[in-house]
Amino acid sequence: MNLSLLNKTAVICGSTQGIGLATAIILARLGANCVLIARNDESLINALKELPLADGQQHAYAVADFSDPATVSTAIQKIVAADQVEILINNSGGPKPGPITAALTDDFEQAFSQHLVCNHILVQAVLPGMKAAGYGRIINIVSTSVKTPLPNLGVSNTIRAAVAGWAKTLSNEVGEYNITVNNVLPGLTQTTRYTKLLDSLSDATNKDDVEKQLTNSIPMKRIGQPEEIGNVIAFLASPAASYVTGVSIPVDGGRTPAI
Repeated sequence: MNLSLLNKTAVICGSTQGIGLATAIILARLGANCVLIARNDESLINALKELPLADGQQHAYAVADFSDPATVSTAIQKIVAADQVEILINNSGGPKPGPITAALTDDFEQAFSQHLVCNHILVQAVLPGMKAAGYGRIINIVSTSVKTPLPNLGVSNTIRAAVAGWAKTLSNEVGEYNITVNNVLPGLTQTTRYTKLLDSLSDATNKDDVEKQLTNSIPMKRIGQPEEIGNVIAFLASPAASYVTGVSIPVDGGRTPAI
């Protein structure tokens, strides 16, 4: 099975921590040149130091704030001007939690811009290079709410579904160029976002009980690790996944009840 990413360039968004950073490290281990995108310069420099260089990779980073699509556009234009991008990992922080009835129209507009609009800006920039290379992998890190909406995540459920619809449509249009488009749907994973979720569901006296309830809701009876999500993303980015496109893959220890 060919998992090598030698001589391929991967752009990984939201890659200074959690799933994004874990994914970048794994892609670099497979030989990819990685370009990290996030909003904090110092965090990007520190993340860059964690990427393997054993195969002579040349890693880089660009600063962009996904709440400001113009900065994303500027960053990706500089990246594609310097190198051809074969792999794009779309990833940004999720919308704030809360019931949909309490959401403001501004909440939807901001989330739509941060996720779908920024994803599209990135895709439009990298597509010409992918077509020229005859190889492209677009992978969106989304949420299991694509399969079944999650309680107290009204805006997130809405926007994640929009991204999934956009990705499926895109996969139909670019498949003939050997470009695949897939969504990875992480479940409960040991990240900063999981910690915030745990805090929002509990107080100082019952945090252990809440975490036990969450863990027991997973058939594998444990919280996932960022590397476990990154491994699936790396497979989808590789030549081995050449006939997988237009799908949404839960990586959640079996927690999603949908078939």
